[in-house]
Amino acid sequence: MKHVYALLKRHPALLIGGGLLLLIVCVAIFAPWLGTVDPTAVSPINRTKLPSEQFWFGTDMLGRDVYSRVIYGSRVSLIVGFSVAFLSVVIGVVVALIAGFVRTADAIIMRIVDGLMSIPHILLAIALIAVSGSSITNVIVALTIAEIPQVVRLERGMVLSLREMPYVEAAIASGAGLWRIVGRHIFPNTVAALLVQATYICSVAILLEASLSFIGAGVPPTTPSWGNIMAEGRTLWQIRPNLIAFPAIFLSLTVLAVNMLGDSLSDLANPRANKGGK
Repeated sequence: MKHVYALLKRHPALLIGGGLLLLIVCVAIFAPWLGTVDPTAVSPINRTKLPSEQFWFGTDMLGRDVYSRVIYGSRVSLIVGFSVAFLSVVIGVVVALIAGFVRTADAIIMRIVDGLMSIPHILLAIALIAVSGSSITNVIVALTIAEIPQVVRLERGMVLSLREMPYVEAAIASGAGLWRIVGRHIFPNTVAALLVQATYICSVAILLEASLSFIGAGVPPTTPSWGNIMAEGRTLWQIRPNLIAFPAIFLSLTVLAVNMLGDSLSDLANPRANKGGK
């Protein structure tokens, strides 16, 4: 406990970001119990109500409870963010290891990576979704394809650097197999940087999903998402700013929490920062 307290004292952003993200995750998990009504229930008689005791965040132009829609919308953002981060890192690491150890495949893989990186992420995602259709699964696949090149370049650079280290050369000279070298000497030394990259990808994916849903290219309108909630309320934002303000606040807090967690992990992964903190 003493070490944990000292760690949190040196890196308060780790406590704040991690605690805030944990709170948002709990909101998403317990959405059925925290939501007051069905987020898709239409009630024309309660259209565009201001926040009140009955409707905490007000209602939209179809009479749907904005509070319940925002609570359920956290599920979409977190599922997309975590899924894209996990899949991008796993696939990117595998591809990077192949590129780092198989020289004949390196040139081909890196040219494909350079081509994908030359296209803005949101444009690539829009093109892929336009072909496959709007759904949470397709959004995850499209954003994963857009983010994999970042992981490949990062991991490949570390692999090329680490495989020249004396302890790796000693392992090769001793007859250690490729998988043993990768599993024991290469991959463990890249985990810290990959965790930081994963938090960055997660926050970017959450923002991109909201952007795609806002322009109608993300999740279907029937599925509550912070992006499409803001898109549906933008026509009334001058007289009912609550329709945009509340989902925007939740989106901002989520991205802030992930970024603070990522910054803290970056500091922990930096030996010089740790030394300076002591």
